[in-house]
Amino acid sequence: MENKVRLKVLGLTYSQSQTGNYALVLAEEGSNRRIPIMIGAFEAQSIALHLEELNPPRPLTHDLFLSFSKAYNITLKEVVISRLSEGIFYSVLYFFDGDDIVMIDSRTSDAVALALRFKCPIYTTREIVEDAGIVLSDKDEDDEDSVELSDNSTTSSPSYDEIGLDELNDLLQQAVEDEDYEKASEIQAELNKKNKK
Repeated sequence: MENKVRLKVLGLTYSQSQTGNYALVLAEEGSNRRIPIMIGAFEAQSIALHLEELNPPRPLTHDLFLSFSKAYNITLKEVVISRLSEGIFYSVLYFFDGDDIVMIDSRTSDAVALALRFKCPIYTTREIVEDAGIVLSDKDEDDEDSVELSDNSTTSSPSYDEIGLDELNDLLQQAVEDEDYEKASEIQAELNKKNKK
């Protein structure tokens, strides 16, 4: 595909406008242009767990897919966000089995979750970047590190403020073992905040 633009995953943020949904924030490499994509809670948790290097006790669907592909020597070569229609992003997965490239249609949230696990590049077209991209101001760029899987309202995790790092780490481990990934993401966000101080 000509006119490909490489993207990187910046992070996730809770959607204030669509309850229960999250915004996956992608960035054009070498630019201050961002592409927010609305995704569901399950996909957001799967992406967040990988970004925060948390290992669930049992594999999530995207982890299982990675294990299955490795068992049969199938590699995900790249992900392309190929189309934007009526606010919905469409993606294609490019798999290689050693002989042939096979293209498979995918939801963009699943495509990104898999790209992170396979460590393969994510691309889109210049047209999609121009249609859906948001150019950040210098102030917004300074706050770029604040993109994370948490509710940024005043109700987000006030109970974690006074807990020490060791106890937070213990709580994080327990949340992962209990498969309470939303709580784990909140605790990880608080740990990230404390570690920046």
